[in-house]
Amino acid sequence: MSGTVASEMEQLLTKAFAPTHLEIINDSAHHAGHSGDDGSGESHFTVVIEAPAFADMSRLARQRAVIAALGDIVGERVHAVAIKASSPAA
Repeated sequence: MSGTVASEMEQLLTKAFAPTHLEIINDSAHHAGHSGDDGSGESHFTVVIEAPAFADMSRLARQRAVIAALGDIVGERVHAVAIKASSPAA
């Protein structure tokens, strides 16, 4: 995939979960000079996602599903991702 890491994340999460709400927030500027900052400006993100697929999942299961959907992005290309995942009914 080409483009920014945030756009890749958006594409992967949209494909995996068909979310009713999705925000990818780049928090990298808040971590400049800290551990994990690689200077790319794309090292730290917050994902806010709401999807029906999360309805019967625990909080931990939702986070694991999001991390799995993001593939090699987390841990290899991005240092940290904060995840706020919910179902539309939650």
